[in-house]
Amino acid sequence: MYEQLSQWWNGVSLRTKITGVTVLLVTLGLLVVGVGTMTVLRTYLLGEVDNHVIATADGLGTITISTGSSTCVEASYPTNTYFLAILDDDGKVLCTNLRPGSARPVITGMSPTEAAASGGKPQTITDESRTNQWRVVAVPSSLGSSGSLVTVIVGQSLTETNGTIGRFTVIFLGFGLSVVVLGAALTRLLVTTTFAPLHKVEATAAAIADGDFSQRLQGATPNTEVGRLNRSLNTMLNRIDRAFADRAKTIEQMRRFVGDASHELRTPLVSVRGYAELYRMGALQKPEDVAQAMERIEKEAIRMGGLVQDLLELARIDEAQPLKLGPVDLLPIAHDAALDTMAFAPDRTVRVVSATAREQDEHKAEAPEPAPAPPASMAATGPIAFAGATLAKLRRRGRSAKEQRVSTPKPVKATPPPPVPAIVYAEENKIRQVVTNLIGNAIRFTPDGSPIELGVRVDARRGMAMLDVIDHGDGIPAQIKDKIFQRFWRADSSRTRDTGGSGLGLAIVAAIVSSHKGRVEVLDTPGGGATFRVLLPLLPIDSSAGATPANP
Repeated sequence: MYEQLSQWWNGVSLRTKITGVTVLLVTLGLLVVGVGTMTVLRTYLLGEVDNHVIATADGLGTITISTGSSTCVEASYPTNTYFLAILDDDGKVLCTNLRPGSARPVITGMSPTEAAASGGKPQTITDESRTNQWRVVAVPSSLGSSGSLVTVIVGQSLTETNGTIGRFTVIFLGFGLSVVVLGAALTRLLVTTTFAPLHKVEATAAAIADGDFSQRLQGATPNTEVGRLNRSLNTMLNRIDRAFADRAKTIEQMRRFVGDASHELRTPLVSVRGYAELYRMGALQKPEDVAQAMERIEKEAIRMGGLVQDLLELARIDEAQPLKLGPVDLLPIAHDAALDTMAFAPDRTVRVVSATAREQDEHKAEAPEPAPAPPASMAATGPIAFAGATLAKLRRRGRSAKEQRVSTPKPVKATPPPPVPAIVYAEENKIRQVVTNLIGNAIRFTPDGSPIELGVRVDARRGMAMLDVIDHGDGIPAQIKDKIFQRFWRADSSRTRDTGGSGLGLAIVAAIVSSHKGRVEVLDTPGGGATFRVLLPLLPIDSSAGATPANP
């Protein structure tokens, strides 16, 4: 029974539940108020009748029986509005003031002794048909003529009292039913209006269940429960949308990744297989042919090895393995990369330019004359070129200071704060790989002999260290700047081997920099070319401990 009732209750709609419970509570409240009011009113009216009956009984004087009279009872106290009866010692009715044929209460059987025992307390009696009620009190007395003991019963009809209570009950029931019906209607209307946003939530959820993920919930006040529900659902739906979009993007990237990796591996494997079949079929008879075939097989194996190494590096980055972080100064890394590049490509001019953001602001304010171009022998070595440019700048500042001392008094200047070093919290090997990949990309896509600059700067206001790899080639079109960091993406869609690489170098750069909470930007070099800028957060420096890194 309980399970059936529970199932039925769970099957009722929320609006019906709230309306039903509200109407039930209102009905119970009105019922309690009505019963309590009627009880109090009846008690009060009966108390008034009792007081009148007792006062009448106490005020009776000498009672005589007149046998010739129609009422047969006479007393010194007026009894026109009261019921009066006399019973003998045996409880038999001797006389009453009621007219013949009128309704009479059942009063026989009460002796004077019983009347004395009742203590004069009122009681309710009815007639034989139990349709009329009287409130009576019995008191012992004696007849004035004979002095015999009798029981005098004085009472008052409760017809008027019961009529008052009945009219009050009818009026209360009418108003109560009106209140219940009106309350039910208003409750239903209020619940329906309040739950209208929930109906929209239901409709939106149904549309989303059907596959329309663009649906959103609108129109609810933010500070209400429904408004907070809408906001939470919209946030959840936005995250679900992003999750589905990321999933679709990941699946698409995976498909392209598998296809590109298969294509990149298939070409060298076909070459290796072809040379192996030529050798097996005896087509390579001459030693120089065999040597050439072995050379091609070796080159294809090296190419496959490099591709597999790049794929392994990307897989390790995707696994989000913890980095071996520590303070890393970008300036020595730039110098080492310049030396390695000049050893690899001696026909190129590689320079390292370093300046902090504060020094750049000073240069802009002073507007110094441009330094003369260094000789070709000096430009061929990056560190030497950097030292020569610094020495020239110092000499120029010395001459300017000397002239100023001769012409004007020496001004008093505040000591400038020390420059902020370009130190980041990173894994050194990863940062070196980033610089190597960017320089390799610059060498691959620029003409032979074109210069390359490595810039190291610090923006103390933003708390960022910047490492620029600047080339002077053809530049990068704006429409492909957002694509060059995708895996296996190359501007040469024919996948020829002339350009070299497999489209993974810049993808590795972007992944490494992102793992260090940085970013890579592609800018246009003034005069032609492209600038790859790596931005990494500066290492916080504890001023009380010198250059000791604080908790990053």
